[in-house]
Amino acid sequence: MTLALIILATLLGLAVAISGITKLRRVPAMVAVMQSVGVGASQMRGLAVLELLGAAGLFVGIWSKPIGVAAGVGLCLYFLGALVVHVRAKHSAKDLTPALIIFLLAVIVTILELAR
Repeated sequence: MTLALIILATLLGLAVAISGITKLRRVPAMVAVMQSVGVGASQMRGLAVLELLGAAGLFVGIWSKPIGVAAGVGLCLYFLGALVVHVRAKHSAKDLTPALIIFLLAVIVTILELAR
């Protein structure tokens, strides 16, 4: 189970870090998606910081269960919120898929963190 946790936490951490970096760099595709759900430029920076903190928490959490659990729960809530925002914006299933996959991965990592 520890190996699975390390692999999944690393994959999730990389995915979330990349997402945060694309927000900070204002990649046009990311800006378009964020604008389509009503997120402004100043909010994007805050969301990016939360994602980067979550990624850092996952990496540290490989060695520290409390930090890993906190990061996992935080990312679950973050991406649950992302799903709600996408649904409210009436986005297609294709547009929801990245947030859904990351949410599910965060749930799995959190469960693995709690079980170790």
